Amino acid sequence: MLSTSTKVSSDDIIPGSNQAGQRSVFATTHWSVVLAAGRSDVLHAQDALGKLCQTYWYPLYAYVRRRGYSPADAEDLTQAFFAWLLERDWLGRADQQRGRFRSFLLTSISNFLANEWDKARTQKRGGGRVVSLQRDEAEGRCTREPMDNLTPEQSFEWRWALALLEQVMNRLSAEFARDGKAELFDALKPCLLGERAAHPYAALASTLAMTEGSVKVVVHRLRQRYRQLLRDEIANTVTKPEEVEEEMRHLFAVLARG
Repeated sequence: MLSTSTKVSSDDIIPGSNQAGQRSVFATTHWSVVLAAGRSDVLHAQDALGKLCQTYWYPLYAYVRRRGYSPADAEDLTQAFFAWLLERDWLGRADQQRGRFRSFLLTSISNFLANEWDKARTQKRGGGRVVSLQRDEAEGRCTREPMDNLTPEQSFEWRWALALLEQVMNRLSAEFARDGKAELFDALKPCLLGERAAHPYAALASTLAMTEGSVKVVVHRLRQRYRQLLRDEIANTVTKPEEVEEEMRHLFAVLARG
């Protein structure tokens, strides 16, 4: 049972759920980060870009692996791809009207593999690192994932979708931890990841020292918050507000195929 000094209430239990006026989700998009990275007057742009690369390197690495490259070559090529974008100032000159950020990355790495493989292969292995790829971890993930008939492009999109969901879960977990409710989040998280029948409200109510009705309200608010954060995260990858719903539908379709 969770240790709480007072009885847990369904009110104000979900961080951010009662905040009036959510921030504009288009304030700092992935596109704004990559465009800023091409301007020398933005001091923290490279750091922001590095974090963006850290988030989405695995879908790119997996794409390269699915194209038939060895683990070592895939690591070198993914590293070289990030360096290539920066050195050639592709990111600084990127045209936002190209559309979704995932499409921009997929097109860019496809062009890179077609045109730059011979050059990248001659570079010293491990040199000029832009982001830590953690190849052992990546290969472990590749090994655990079932073999399928997805094309390299479909594989990239599936792993891109998983990376988005992981970002959302990390943000939600951080919100609870910031409010001193990490243990509560651990108890509620299965409600986001599995079938409702596998996590009966009665059992949760007993664990959380709440009524079953209160648990239902809390879980409902948790799912609402999760969906809001998902919308925020997706909004960061598109250029227009009206593209968010379309991208969400695409995301769920990709996950259903995976």
